Amino acid sequence: MPGPLAGLRVIEIAGIGPGPFAAMLLSDLGAEVIRVERAGAVRGAAPDKPAGDVSLRGRRNIAIDLKNPDGVAALLDLVGSADALIEGFRPGVMERLGVGPDECLERNPKLVFGRMTGWGQDGPYAHAAGHDINYISLAGALAHFGRAGEAPVPPLNMVGDFGGGGMFLALGVVAAMLEAKGSGQGQVVDTAMVDGTAILMTMFWSMKAAGIFDEQQRGTNLLDTGAHFYDVYECADGRYISIGSIEPQFYAELMRLTGLEGDEQFARQMDATQWPELKVRIAELFKTKTCDEWCELMEMTDVCFAPVLTMSEAAEHPHNVDRQTFIELGGVTQPAPAPRFSRTAAVVDQLPAHPGQHSREILVDWGVAADHVDALLTSGAVRHAE
Repeated sequence: MPGPLAGLRVIEIAGIGPGPFAAMLLSDLGAEVIRVERAGAVRGAAPDKPAGDVSLRGRRNIAIDLKNPDGVAALLDLVGSADALIEGFRPGVMERLGVGPDECLERNPKLVFGRMTGWGQDGPYAHAAGHDINYISLAGALAHFGRAGEAPVPPLNMVGDFGGGGMFLALGVVAAMLEAKGSGQGQVVDTAMVDGTAILMTMFWSMKAAGIFDEQQRGTNLLDTGAHFYDVYECADGRYISIGSIEPQFYAELMRLTGLEGDEQFARQMDATQWPELKVRIAELFKTKTCDEWCELMEMTDVCFAPVLTMSEAAEHPHNVDRQTFIELGGVTQPAPAPRFSRTAAVVDQLPAHPGQHSREILVDWGVAADHVDALLTSGAVRHAE
Protein backbone atom coordinates (compact mmCIF):
# COMPACT_ATOMS: atom_id res chain seq x y z
CA MET A 1 0.00 0.00 0.00
CA PRO A 2 1.19 3.58 -0.67
CA GLY A 3 1.67 6.01 2.19
CA PRO A 4 -1.31 7.54 4.03
CA LEU A 5 -1.20 10.79 2.01
CA ALA A 6 -1.29 8.99 -1.34
CA GLY A 7 -3.51 10.74 -3.86
CA LEU A 8 -2.76 14.24 -2.56
CA ARG A 9 -0.77 16.65 -4.70
CA VAL A 10 1.47 19.35 -3.22
CA ILE A 11 3.48 22.09 -4.93
CA GLU A 12 6.64 23.17 -3.11
CA ILE A 13 8.12 26.53 -4.07
CA ALA A 14 11.86 26.01 -3.69
CA GLY A 15 13.49 27.36 -0.55
CA ILE A 16 15.86 26.20 2.17
CA GLY A 17 15.52 24.73 5.66
CA PRO A 18 12.03 24.19 7.06
CA GLY A 19 10.14 24.38 3.75
CA PRO A 20 12.00 21.52 2.06
CA PHE A 21 11.84 19.58 5.32
CA ALA A 22 8.05 19.90 5.42
CA ALA A 23 7.86 18.90 1.75
CA MET A 24 10.04 15.87 2.46
CA LEU A 25 7.75 14.80 5.31
CA LEU A 26 4.65 15.09 3.11
CA SER A 27 6.36 13.16 0.34
CA ASP A 28 7.65 10.50 2.76
CA LEU A 29 4.03 9.92 3.81
CA GLY A 30 2.85 9.36 0.26
CA ALA A 31 1.82 12.75 -1.15
CA GLU A 32 2.92 13.56 -4.68
CA VAL A 33 5.10 16.62 -4.13
CA ILE A 34 6.74 18.58 -6.94
CA ARG A 35 9.43 21.15 -6.22
CA VAL A 36 9.31 24.34 -8.27
CA GLU A 37 12.82 25.69 -8.78
CA ARG A 38 13.95 28.97 -10.33
CA ALA A 39 14.53 28.68 -14.06
CA GLY A 40 17.96 30.19 -13.57
CA ALA A 41 18.97 27.23 -11.43
CA VAL A 42 19.06 25.01 -14.53
CA ARG A 43 22.55 24.91 -15.99
CA GLY A 44 22.62 22.31 -18.71
CA ALA A 45 21.81 18.64 -18.39
CA ALA A 46 21.07 17.15 -14.97
CA PRO A 47 24.10 15.31 -13.54
CA ASP A 48 23.98 11.53 -13.40
CA LYS A 49 24.33 11.52 -9.62
CA PRO A 50 21.40 12.58 -7.43
CA ALA A 51 21.44 16.01 -5.78
CA GLY A 52 23.37 16.10 -2.52
CA ASP A 53 20.62 17.53 -0.29
CA VAL A 54 18.89 14.63 1.47
CA SER A 55 15.84 16.79 2.24
CA LEU A 56 15.05 16.91 -1.51
CA ARG A 57 14.28 13.20 -1.64
CA GLY A 58 10.97 11.82 -2.78
CA ARG A 59 9.88 14.46 -5.27
CA ARG A 60 10.35 15.53 -8.86
CA ASN A 61 11.63 18.96 -9.86
CA ILE A 62 10.36 21.53 -12.34
CA ALA A 63 12.06 24.86 -13.12
CA ILE A 64 9.76 27.84 -13.79
CA ASP A 65 10.56 31.50 -14.44
CA LEU A 66 8.08 33.26 -12.15
CA LYS A 67 9.16 36.65 -13.51
CA ASN A 68 7.79 35.60 -16.89
CA PRO A 69 3.99 35.94 -17.29
CA ASP A 70 3.91 32.60 -19.09
CA GLY A 71 5.79 31.04 -16.17
CA VAL A 72 3.27 32.47 -13.73
CA ALA A 73 0.46 31.07 -15.88
CA ALA A 74 2.18 27.67 -15.93
CA LEU A 75 2.39 27.59 -12.14
CA LEU A 76 -1.28 28.54 -11.87
CA ASP A 77 -2.10 25.69 -14.26
CA LEU A 78 -0.37 23.33 -11.82
CA VAL A 79 -2.20 24.96 -8.90
CA GLY A 80 -5.45 24.01 -10.57
CA SER A 81 -4.58 20.32 -10.06
CA ALA A 82 -3.03 20.65 -6.59
CA ASP A 83 -4.33 20.10 -3.08
CA ALA A 84 -1.74 22.36 -1.47
CA LEU A 85 1.08 24.76 -2.18
CA ILE A 86 3.84 25.58 0.31
CA GLU A 87 6.27 28.50 0.16
CA GLY A 88 8.86 30.08 2.43
CA PHE A 89 9.40 33.61 1.16
CA ARG A 90 9.14 36.78 3.22
CA PRO A 91 5.59 38.20 3.41
CA GLY A 92 4.47 39.77 0.14
CA VAL A 93 6.92 38.06 -2.22
CA MET A 94 4.44 35.57 -3.67
CA GLU A 95 1.89 38.36 -4.06
CA ARG A 96 4.38 40.48 -6.02
CA LEU A 97 5.07 37.51 -8.31
CA GLY A 98 1.35 37.21 -9.03
CA VAL A 99 0.95 33.81 -7.36
CA GLY A 100 -0.19 34.81 -3.89
CA PRO A 101 -3.14 33.28 -2.04
CA ASP A 102 -5.74 35.39 -3.87
CA GLU A 103 -4.61 34.32 -7.34
CA CYS A 104 -4.08 30.69 -6.34
CA LEU A 105 -7.40 30.32 -4.52
CA GLU A 106 -9.20 31.98 -7.43
CA ARG A 107 -7.76 29.28 -9.70
CA ASN A 108 -8.44 26.49 -7.18
CA PRO A 109 -10.86 27.31 -4.32
CA LYS A 110 -9.96 24.06 -2.51
CA LEU A 111 -6.24 24.84 -2.40
CA VAL A 112 -4.38 24.95 0.92
CA PHE A 113 -1.75 27.71 0.75
CA GLY A 114 0.96 26.92 3.31
CA ARG A 115 3.28 29.77 4.30
CA MET A 116 6.55 29.28 6.20
CA THR A 117 8.33 32.25 7.76
CA GLY A 118 10.35 32.96 10.87
CA TRP A 119 8.29 35.82 12.28
CA GLY A 120 4.89 35.20 10.66
CA GLN A 121 2.88 37.12 8.09
CA ASP A 122 2.28 40.07 10.42
CA GLY A 123 3.71 41.75 13.50
CA PRO A 124 6.56 44.28 13.95
CA TYR A 125 9.27 41.78 12.94
CA ALA A 126 7.39 40.32 9.96
CA HIS A 127 9.55 41.83 7.23
CA ALA A 128 12.90 41.55 9.04
CA ALA A 129 15.57 39.01 8.18
CA GLY A 130 16.29 36.28 10.70
CA HIS A 131 17.48 32.74 11.30
CA ASP A 132 16.64 29.89 13.65
CA ILE A 133 18.77 31.35 16.45
CA ASN A 134 16.77 34.59 16.36
CA TYR A 135 13.34 32.96 16.25
CA ILE A 136 14.02 30.69 19.22
CA SER A 137 15.45 33.66 21.10
CA LEU A 138 12.30 35.76 20.72
CA ALA A 139 10.06 32.76 21.44
CA GLY A 140 11.54 32.33 24.92
CA ALA A 141 13.30 29.04 24.25
CA LEU A 142 17.00 29.74 23.72
CA ALA A 143 17.37 31.39 27.14
CA HIS A 144 16.80 28.00 28.76
CA PHE A 145 19.33 25.88 26.85
CA GLY A 146 22.62 25.80 28.70
CA ARG A 147 24.40 25.08 31.95
CA ALA A 148 24.39 27.16 35.10
CA GLY A 149 26.68 30.16 34.88
CA GLU A 150 27.21 29.76 31.14
CA ALA A 151 25.76 31.46 28.06
CA PRO A 152 22.75 29.94 26.28
CA VAL A 153 23.71 27.21 23.79
CA PRO A 154 21.90 27.09 20.40
CA PRO A 155 20.54 23.52 19.92
CA LEU A 156 21.62 23.28 16.27
CA ASN A 157 18.58 24.22 14.14
CA MET A 158 16.39 21.52 15.63
CA VAL A 159 13.99 23.77 17.55
CA GLY A 160 13.21 26.68 15.24
CA ASP A 161 13.70 25.53 11.66
CA PHE A 162 12.58 21.94 11.97
CA GLY A 163 10.62 21.37 15.19
CA GLY A 164 8.93 24.77 15.36
CA GLY A 165 8.87 25.36 11.61
CA GLY A 166 8.83 22.46 9.17
CA MET A 167 6.94 20.06 11.43
CA PHE A 168 4.19 22.61 12.11
CA LEU A 169 3.96 23.53 8.44
CA ALA A 170 3.45 19.87 7.52
CA LEU A 171 0.90 19.40 10.32
CA GLY A 172 -0.96 22.57 9.38
CA VAL A 173 -1.11 21.68 5.70
CA VAL A 174 -2.35 18.15 6.41
CA ALA A 175 -5.01 19.49 8.81
CA ALA A 176 -6.18 22.08 6.29
CA MET A 177 -6.28 19.55 3.45
CA LEU A 178 -8.39 17.27 5.64
CA GLU A 179 -10.78 20.14 6.40
CA ALA A 180 -10.98 21.10 2.71
CA LYS A 181 -12.15 17.59 1.83
CA GLY A 182 -15.31 18.27 3.83
CA SER A 183 -15.84 22.00 3.31
CA GLY A 184 -14.70 22.27 -0.29
CA GLN A 185 -12.81 25.41 0.68
CA GLY A 186 -9.10 26.01 0.93
CA GLN A 187 -7.35 28.45 3.22
CA VAL A 188 -4.01 30.01 4.11
CA VAL A 189 -1.84 28.34 6.76
CA ASP A 190 0.43 30.93 8.41
CA THR A 191 3.28 28.96 9.99
CA ALA A 192 5.84 30.98 11.93
CA MET A 193 8.89 29.50 13.60
CA VAL A 194 8.48 31.88 16.53
CA ASP A 195 4.95 30.52 17.10
CA GLY A 196 5.96 26.88 16.68
CA THR A 197 8.93 27.26 19.00
CA ALA A 198 6.72 28.90 21.62
CA ILE A 199 4.26 26.00 21.62
CA LEU A 200 7.11 23.49 21.90
CA MET A 201 7.77 25.14 25.29
CA THR A 202 4.26 24.32 26.58
CA MET A 203 5.41 21.89 29.27
CA PHE A 204 7.86 24.41 30.65
CA TRP A 205 5.18 27.10 30.83
CA SER A 206 3.17 24.56 32.85
CA MET A 207 6.13 23.88 35.13
CA LYS A 208 6.71 27.61 35.57
CA ALA A 209 3.06 28.11 36.53
CA ALA A 210 3.38 25.29 39.05
CA GLY A 211 6.45 26.90 40.58
CA ILE A 212 8.83 24.10 39.61
CA PHE A 213 10.79 25.81 36.84
CA ASP A 214 13.02 28.78 37.63
CA GLU A 215 13.31 30.72 34.37
CA GLN A 216 15.88 33.10 35.85
CA GLN A 217 18.40 30.40 36.76
CA ARG A 218 19.41 28.47 33.65
CA GLY A 219 20.87 25.04 34.30
CA THR A 220 19.43 24.61 37.79
CA ASN A 221 16.14 22.87 37.00
CA LEU A 222 15.07 19.27 36.68
CA LEU A 223 15.46 18.96 32.90
CA ASP A 224 18.05 21.60 32.00
CA THR A 225 21.16 19.87 33.46
CA GLY A 226 20.46 21.08 36.99
CA ALA A 227 19.73 17.62 38.40
CA HIS A 228 22.46 15.02 38.83
CA PHE A 229 20.14 12.28 37.56
CA TYR A 230 19.28 14.00 34.26
CA ASP A 231 22.44 14.91 32.40
CA VAL A 232 25.30 13.68 30.23
CA TYR A 233 28.57 12.47 31.75
CA GLU A 234 32.05 11.88 30.43
CA CYS A 235 33.51 8.39 30.67
CA ALA A 236 37.10 7.22 31.12
CA ASP A 237 37.65 7.08 27.36
CA GLY A 238 36.36 10.60 26.67
CA ARG A 239 33.00 9.43 25.32
CA TYR A 240 29.69 10.37 26.94
CA ILE A 241 26.61 8.68 28.33
CA SER A 242 23.15 10.07 29.11
CA ILE A 243 21.19 9.48 32.30
CA GLY A 244 17.48 10.25 32.76
CA SER A 245 16.58 8.54 36.03
CA ILE A 246 13.74 10.82 37.15
CA GLU A 247 11.12 8.45 38.58
CA PRO A 248 11.94 6.85 41.97
CA GLN A 249 12.12 3.30 40.57
CA PHE A 250 14.51 4.39 37.84
CA TYR A 251 16.62 6.37 40.29
CA ALA A 252 16.78 3.34 42.57
CA GLU A 253 18.13 1.27 39.67
CA LEU A 254 20.73 3.96 38.98
CA MET A 255 21.82 3.85 42.61
CA ARG A 256 22.01 0.05 42.56
CA LEU A 257 24.07 -0.24 39.38
CA THR A 258 26.47 2.54 40.32
CA GLY A 259 27.02 1.10 43.80
CA LEU A 260 25.56 4.24 45.40
CA GLU A 261 22.61 2.43 46.95
CA GLY A 262 22.38 3.34 50.63
CA ASP A 263 24.40 6.55 50.29
CA GLU A 264 22.57 9.02 52.53
CA GLN A 265 23.30 12.09 50.41
CA PHE A 266 22.25 10.44 47.15
CA ALA A 267 19.08 9.18 48.85
CA ARG A 268 17.85 12.80 48.92
CA GLN A 269 17.11 12.72 45.19
CA MET A 270 14.81 15.74 44.92
CA ASP A 271 16.69 18.01 47.31
CA ALA A 272 17.86 20.58 44.77
CA THR A 273 20.26 22.12 47.25
CA GLN A 274 22.28 18.90 47.01
CA TRP A 275 22.34 18.67 43.23
CA PRO A 276 25.55 20.63 42.53
CA GLU A 277 27.60 18.50 44.93
CA LEU A 278 25.95 15.27 43.78
CA LYS A 279 26.72 16.15 40.14
CA VAL A 280 30.39 16.43 41.01
CA ARG A 281 30.39 13.12 42.84
CA ILE A 282 28.54 11.15 40.18
CA ALA A 283 30.61 12.74 37.39
CA GLU A 284 33.77 11.46 39.10
CA LEU A 285 32.20 8.02 39.35
CA PHE A 286 31.29 7.85 35.65
CA LYS A 287 34.87 8.69 34.74
CA THR A 288 36.03 5.43 36.34
CA LYS A 289 34.72 3.27 33.46
CA THR A 290 34.69 3.50 29.68
CA CYS A 291 31.52 4.14 27.73
CA ASP A 292 31.42 0.49 26.63
CA GLU A 293 31.76 -0.66 30.23
CA TRP A 294 28.84 1.53 31.32
CA CYS A 295 26.83 0.28 28.33
CA GLU A 296 27.47 -3.31 29.35
CA LEU A 297 26.25 -2.49 32.84
CA MET A 298 23.29 -0.20 32.12
CA GLU A 299 22.14 -0.50 28.51
CA MET A 300 18.56 -1.82 28.20
CA THR A 301 17.94 -1.47 31.95
CA ASP A 302 15.43 0.75 33.73
CA VAL A 303 18.08 3.32 34.60
CA CYS A 304 16.92 5.33 31.55
CA PHE A 305 20.34 5.20 29.95
CA ALA A 306 21.88 5.50 26.50
CA PRO A 307 25.31 6.23 25.08
CA VAL A 308 25.70 9.63 23.43
CA LEU A 309 26.23 8.76 19.76
CA THR A 310 27.30 10.70 16.71
CA MET A 311 25.15 10.46 13.60
CA SER A 312 27.40 7.79 12.11
CA GLU A 313 27.46 5.81 15.36
CA ALA A 314 23.67 6.04 15.64
CA ALA A 315 23.24 4.55 12.15
CA GLU A 316 25.26 1.51 13.23
CA HIS A 317 23.75 0.92 16.68
CA PRO A 318 22.02 -2.49 16.90
CA HIS A 319 18.70 -1.03 18.05
CA ASN A 320 18.53 1.41 15.14
CA VAL A 321 19.70 -1.26 12.72
CA ASP A 322 16.98 -3.62 13.93
CA ARG A 323 14.29 -0.96 13.50
CA GLN A 324 15.75 0.32 10.23
CA THR A 325 15.75 3.83 11.68
CA PHE A 326 18.24 4.81 9.00
CA ILE A 327 18.21 3.91 5.32
CA GLU A 328 20.64 4.21 2.43
CA LEU A 329 19.34 6.05 -0.60
CA GLY A 330 21.54 6.76 -3.57
CA GLY A 331 24.58 5.72 -1.57
CA VAL A 332 23.81 8.23 1.21
CA THR A 333 22.85 7.17 4.74
CA GLN A 334 19.92 9.17 6.09
CA PRO A 335 16.97 8.93 8.48
CA ALA A 336 14.09 6.73 7.39
CA PRO A 337 10.56 8.18 7.08
CA ALA A 338 8.68 8.61 10.34
CA PRO A 339 6.25 7.86 11.87
CA ARG A 340 5.43 4.29 10.83
CA PHE A 341 2.06 2.98 9.75
CA SER A 342 0.85 -0.61 10.04
CA ARG A 343 -0.93 -0.67 6.67
CA THR A 344 0.14 2.32 4.55
CA ALA A 345 3.90 2.11 4.80
CA ALA A 346 5.95 5.08 3.62
CA VAL A 347 8.37 4.37 0.77
CA VAL A 348 10.96 6.80 -0.63
CA ASP A 349 11.03 6.10 -4.37
CA GLN A 350 12.65 9.23 -5.77
CA LEU A 351 16.28 10.26 -5.32
CA PRO A 352 16.98 13.96 -4.62
CA ALA A 353 16.41 15.69 -7.95
CA HIS A 354 18.27 18.48 -9.72
CA PRO A 355 16.61 21.75 -10.82
CA GLY A 356 14.39 21.20 -13.83
CA GLN A 357 15.12 17.49 -14.04
CA HIS A 358 11.45 16.57 -14.54
CA SER A 359 9.94 19.76 -15.97
CA ARG A 360 8.47 18.24 -19.12
CA GLU A 361 7.02 15.13 -17.50
CA ILE A 362 5.49 17.05 -14.59
CA LEU A 363 3.63 19.39 -16.94
CA VAL A 364 2.33 16.48 -18.97
CA ASP A 365 1.41 14.38 -15.94
CA TRP A 366 -0.43 17.30 -14.35
CA GLY A 367 -2.62 17.82 -17.42
CA VAL A 368 -0.91 20.57 -19.44
CA ALA A 369 -1.45 20.05 -23.18
CA ALA A 370 1.61 18.74 -25.02
CA ASP A 371 1.73 21.64 -27.51
CA HIS A 372 1.57 24.15 -24.66
CA VAL A 373 4.36 22.30 -22.86
CA ASP A 374 6.54 22.68 -25.96
CA ALA A 375 5.73 26.38 -26.15
CA LEU A 376 6.63 26.94 -22.48
CA LEU A 377 9.95 25.15 -22.91
CA THR A 378 10.74 26.98 -26.13
CA SER A 379 10.04 30.40 -24.62
CA GLY A 380 12.09 29.70 -21.48
CA ALA A 381 9.13 30.25 -19.17
CA VAL A 382 9.81 26.68 -18.07
CA ARG A 383 13.26 25.09 -18.34
CA HIS A 384 14.10 21.42 -18.57
CA ALA A 385 17.50 20.05 -17.60
CA GLU A 386 18.37 18.07 -20.70
